[in-house]
Amino acid sequence: YGVEASASLISRITDKILPAVQEWQVRPLDSIYPIVFLDGIMFKVRKDAKIINKCVYSVLGINMDGRKEILGIWIAETESASFWLTICNELKNRGVQDILITCRDNLSGFSDAIATVFPKTEQQLCVIHQIRNSTKYVPYKDIKAVMADLKLVYGAPSLDDAAYRLEEFHETWGQKYPQIVKSWKANWTELSTYFKYPEEVRRLIYTTNAVEGFHRMLRKYTKTKTIYPTDDAVRKSVFLSIQQITKKWSMPIRDWGIIIGQLMVFFE
Repeated sequence: YGVEASASLISRITDKILPAVQEWQVRPLDSIYPIVFLDGIMFKVRKDAKIINKCVYSVLGINMDGRKEILGIWIAETESASFWLTICNELKNRGVQDILITCRDNLSGFSDAIATVFPKTEQQLCVIHQIRNSTKYVPYKDIKAVMADLKLVYGAPSLDDAAYRLEEFHETWGQKYPQIVKSWKANWTELSTYFKYPEEVRRLIYTTNAVEGFHRMLRKYTKTKTIYPTDDAVRKSVFLSIQQITKKWSMPIRDWGIIIGQLMVFFE
């Protein structure tokens, strides 16, 4: 078109959406979210002439109609108990009175923050993340056998059976890979939450797959931009991507009628 557009001109134009980003981030939310997923995605951002990794944490809620909704995004270099407490309080201030189940990776400080702000919320650690963390130091020759024995633990039909299988795993692999057994036992309370629920609920909450799927889509929209100049540039890019991604979220998640019926029994 014979028009020159400098980087600063494009920044000035896209800055027009910052008020919309801010408005979206503080919009009122529903009073109850049956299930909330939490995970992070890394972006490279310039800071003081250096390029550092910053994490964008996404909170994805399943509302009472069974539809997915991004409740907000938060950017941080490090995670801490006070950071998570701020997020939980923000959600409460925006109208969230209760969350039934949260599903997350093992984020330091998040468990205490949730327990402080939403004390009745049940917490489920992502089993897939736990498996990945457990097996990253296992050599190739043992990986299949270790995975098969771990599957007996997380695929068990009941909590008692799972605990028995974990002891079996301890006997088989405890000496060779004590760090795996130690990690599973240390996190067992929050890893085993899903055993109390029927199959449809279990399938939904044992992994953070819902929010990871969103992050895969986000990466698709943002992959052309390898380094961002500021946090605001990340916010603009992520916000605009969310507008496109959520257009497709028009239907409730699979088996929602069964899932919400079962949750109503567990959470009167």
